[in-house]
Amino acid sequence: MSKNTFEKYSRNKLSEIAYFIFELARKERSFLTLIAVLTFLCGVLTPYPQIAMWLGFCMAAYSAIANDSIQTIGTFIASNSEKKWWILWLYIGIIFLATVFYSWYVFEGDVSHQRLASKGFNEAPTSFSFLQLAAPILLLILTRLRMPVSTSVLLLSAFSTQADSIGKVLTKSFSGYIIAFISAIVVWFLVTKYVSKYFKRSKPAKFWLPLQWLTSGALWSIWISQDAANIAVYLPRSLSAWQFVAFSGFIFIGLGVLFYLKGDKIQGIVNEKSGVTDVRAATLVDLIYALLLYYFKVISTIPISTTWVFIGLLGGRELAIAISKRRKNKRSKSVKKAKKMLGRDVLYASIGLFLSVILALAINQDVRSQIWDDIVNFFS
Repeated sequence: MSKNTFEKYSRNKLSEIAYFIFELARKERSFLTLIAVLTFLCGVLTPYPQIAMWLGFCMAAYSAIANDSIQTIGTFIASNSEKKWWILWLYIGIIFLATVFYSWYVFEGDVSHQRLASKGFNEAPTSFSFLQLAAPILLLILTRLRMPVSTSVLLLSAFSTQADSIGKVLTKSFSGYIIAFISAIVVWFLVTKYVSKYFKRSKPAKFWLPLQWLTSGALWSIWISQDAANIAVYLPRSLSAWQFVAFSGFIFIGLGVLFYLKGDKIQGIVNEKSGVTDVRAATLVDLIYALLLYYFKVISTIPISTTWVFIGLLGGRELAIAISKRRKNKRSKSVKKAKKMLGRDVLYASIGLFLSVILALAINQDVRSQIWDDIVNFFS
């Protein structure tokens, strides 16, 4: 390639990149304006902890539920797309209110179902750094990019006072991914032959719809008992009555916005999976996911990344379906497509995980010191 040709090629590429950035900024100008305003507020309010904690909570509440909505209510939205959004909202919203009220009442003001009682998370912040307050903004951006992110790691790691607390969350989360992945493969290998014949040849019986609503409601309640900690981490560990009203009321309204937007852009991660718009398939996904989350809730109070459990479940299911199709048609490219989809979901979740750990290290001097001491002790 000659020098002139190379320079012309470089100019064309730079022009394409500049045009892409300009078009992206034009299409997302409202979202970018919101990000700029929130970043400005974080900078201004950081020195005032009593105000800052509510700003952090509001951003964390919407960003965490918007990103994690694909896990719990994603299949519910996909399989009930013909229903009015406010009916779905009221059903899910009332279950949310009942779940957090139970925790607040039984655990004396704690809305996290004691997920913040474990070491490293049991102390409420008395002051905030800019990065702690701005962590949900990063989550909002990643959600806009349709990246499933571990909200447990991203938000909780910013407040952990011990490095081993982050390690325990990661260990529990990775084990959750493996268990979910294997469980999904086993279950769908056992039922896929029946499912493929029965689901395609007949319409869902009337009992499937209430069954799916019950399953989705149970899953949503169990998920809240796990992930409410990601939102409540900004607030006192014991909320007063008025604080509880503010906490639950804001999230209830936020859920309404989410249902009005039909899950927003990240809902596409669920919609692209095989057959999730079928109420029967959605019910099976929700049932297995609910059982897995309940198991992880029972074994310990250590928070878990429900995102890794969910992508393990959908990934194993998608791979099992693809392998079954390959057995029937050897020319089928479904396995290759499933692996590509699975790899992309893991890559996106890993990017979020990497950014979460970097954020934790940047925020917490105690965590940095503890990790450095562990490294020194290991090599000494």
